[in-house]
This record gives sequence, C-alpha cells and structure tokens, in this order.
Amino acid sequence: MHIILVSDRLATARSITLTWRHLVLSMTILFLSVILLSSVFSYLTVRHAAEVRLPFLQDMLRTMKAEESQRSQDFVRENLNVMAVKLGEMQAQLFRLDTIGERLAGIAGIRLQELKAIEPKAARAASADGRGGPLLRASDMTPEELQRAVDSLAQQVEAKSDTISLIESKLLEDRVKKSLLPTSLPVEAQWNASAYGWRLDPFTGERAMHEGVDFVAAPGTPIRAAAAGIVISAALHPQYGNLVEIDHGHELTTRYAHASRLFVKPGQFVRRGQKIAEVGTTGRSTGPHLHFEVRVQGVAQNPNRFLRMAQAGPHQLAQGQRISETH
Repeated sequence: MHIILVSDRLATARSITLTWRHLVLSMTILFLSVILLSSVFSYLTVRHAAEVRLPFLQDMLRTMKAEESQRSQDFVRENLNVMAVKLGEMQAQLFRLDTIGERLAGIAGIRLQELKAIEPKAARAASADGRGGPLLRASDMTPEELQRAVDSLAQQVEAKSDTISLIESKLLEDRVKKSLLPTSLPVEAQWNASAYGWRLDPFTGERAMHEGVDFVAAPGTPIRAAAAGIVISAALHPQYGNLVEIDHGHELTTRYAHASRLFVKPGQFVRRGQKIAEVGTTGRSTGPHLHFEVRVQGVAQNPNRFLRMAQAGPHQLAQGQRISETH
C-alpha cells in the first residue's frame, strides 16, 4: 500500500509504503490500548462504587446470612421433631413386643424373673413403670436429648432380642424333647388286648410279667416310630420275632416286636410317625399284633402313660416329660 503525502511545506510530494507487517502492528497496538483503557475505567468505577455502597452491601450480606441460618435451624428442628415422633412410635412397638414376649415366656414355661435377669437396669426401669397424663407445655427435643433417647431405645432393643432368643431356645428345647418322647401311637389300633403288668402267659398259663402293650391289627398294618430317634436294632429275635429297637436319647428306648417286615436298619435316623415295619406274628406270638415296649435305662416302663398323651394337650404332655425324666 502506498500513501502519498502532499504539503505546502514540502517542496515535493513524499511517498510512504505500508506493508502487512505494519498493519498488523498497528492493529495490535490499538487493541492493547483499548484493553488498557477499559481496565483502568473498570477499576476506577468499582473502587468508587465500593466506597459509596459498601455499607449497603454489608447489610445485604448479613440479611442473607441470617435468613440462611434461620432456614437451616428450621430444617434441623423439623427433622428432630419427625425423628422424635418416630422414636415414640418405636417405643410403643417395643412395649407391645415386651407384652408378647411375656405371653410367649408363659407358654414356654419361663418365669418372668428369668427374663428380667437378662435385661439391663435401664431397660427394666423403662418397661416397668406406667406412664401417662395430659400434655402440658410441650417443647421440642434437643439433639442431645434425642441422642440419649435413641441410646436408651437401643439398649432396650438389645435386651428384648436376648429375651426373644431365650424364649426361642426354650421352645426349641421343648420341641426337641416332645419329638423324642414316645407319645404318638405306633399303630392305629387299640392296645387293650394285653396290658402292661402281670398276666397269665398265653403259652404256659403261668403268671408272668408282660413288659409292654399289645396292639391287635391286621397283618401288613404299618408300624410307625412313636418318636424320633436312632435305630439300634432291626433283626430277628427268638422271642420278639422281627424286632426294631429305637434309641431316643437320655437312655430312653422303644421296642416294636413280632413284625412281618422291617423297613429300617441299625444306625438309621427315623422321624416321629415314620413307617419302620409292618404288623405280623413272628416270634413268640399267638396272632397278628404289635408288641410295644418303652424302656428307660433298660428298665421296662408302662407305655400307657406315654400313649395316653398321644392326643393330650400341652399341659399333660409337659407332665409326661417330667414323669419320664424321673425314671
């Protein structure tokens, strides 16, 4: 680009040549000048505004902080109230569980003194006293009060868990004992054909001891285990015929004699009511029947006091357990 300068002071015209380098340099200087002037103007404006309006900004900031703090406090208070209500509902449910636990303990035969012994003092104090009355001057709970209430509730829950575990163990123990007592009929038939005790022997006519009871039934009638246990014998006996003997623990055994067929073998675990044999007339027998014996420490017991509990209630069954434990 050529620029020609003409002036009255100049004798001749002067020519100036501008290249792209000159143009770029000029634009750069112009841009930097604008940036510098804008920065100076902004600095002066902000400083002047801050000096004039600083108290107003400080008041506005304080107001905003106060409002934010109030909102936070309201939010925390609302959450505390909700948690307090939930805590009260949980305490009410815990008291209901306590009542249910006491009823279950009565069913399981556990005395209340045993339940109270495993509870901490705080839990006993919280559940022992009755509470009520009109609502006067209600106030919100503080975080510290709520924390103490939660800790107390946690102790009570732990104590109730121990109580329920104790009741569960007792009920399980009773259930196991009941399953091991021969209190179900081995054959669906009457057992008055030949009762336990002294009788006239059907073969010799002499007075002899009959150590079991006889169930008269048709050949092939299922014979079922009167209780759960381990089979200790399942073989042919010279007098009992085909005999099954089951160990129920605590030195209590049952015998099932004169069977036609055996369906178990020694060492096998059998459940209460499981089919173990069929009625027959093997061994020293005058006809198809089941000879059933109950023995404790090898001594024959009267099976009647066990069999009569086959359809008895829980109270009679528990009484039968105590009878069996004393022999």
